[in-house]
Amino acid sequence: MSELIIEDLGAVRLLRLNRPEKHNALNTALTTMLLDALRQADRDDAVRAVVLTGNGKSFCAGADTGEFSALTPEQPDAVLRRADLTTDLHLVFSRMVKPVIGAVHGNALGGGAGLALACDLTVMAEDVRFGYPELRHGIVAAVVMANLVRQVGRKHAFELVAMAEPIDGARALQLGIANRVAPAAQVLDQALAMAQRLAGWEPAAMGLTKRAFHRAADLGLGEALGVGRDANIIMRGFRQGAAR
Repeated sequence: MSELIIEDLGAVRLLRLNRPEKHNALNTALTTMLLDALRQADRDDAVRAVVLTGNGKSFCAGADTGEFSALTPEQPDAVLRRADLTTDLHLVFSRMVKPVIGAVHGNALGGGAGLALACDLTVMAEDVRFGYPELRHGIVAAVVMANLVRQVGRKHAFELVAMAEPIDGARALQLGIANRVAPAAQVLDQALAMAQRLAGWEPAAMGLTKRAFHRAADLGLGEALGVGRDANIIMRGFRQGAAR
């Protein structure tokens, strides 16, 4: 059975992490499949939005620690390849044109918390366990830190990685990590409803909205306004084309 299940629901592509016995921990195979599936969804004209979730009791418990124990300094090439793969996965979400909605329940820890944050929108379960437990294991919440500090702010982000204590859905909503909080049984349905709404917009407008948003998010005010100006000009061009 595949470690990633791909299902099309109209214009929405549903991606399900499928290692439930491991709480969907990310090994190299699943990480590679997810990265490829996200890129493929972005290229597919029939897909207008993506929902990411996990089968079983958890969204994603982070990296597969059993596999990582084999990555030692004696294997520098393997260590570098795995680090590059993880970085590419967390970067692809913001580089995609199609919006991605996370349906997050159970455990979303370490790299799994990073996946949830990488999504454009996130619906979380009320009883979700979201956090960064890396220091409990003597390791560092490294790649996932970049998105965390940008979205949460320095004080709260540092508390999450330094205290290594998971938070629930209500706290995630308060911190701006979650867009919606729902009972666990309703999380996927709410995420799919959000995805279907986004899939109903004109694709070029939705794509340009996301592209401009992510460009502007990391720029100073003047440069960000320039991004908006450029998007405005492009928008007027494709609206005129659609009217012909």
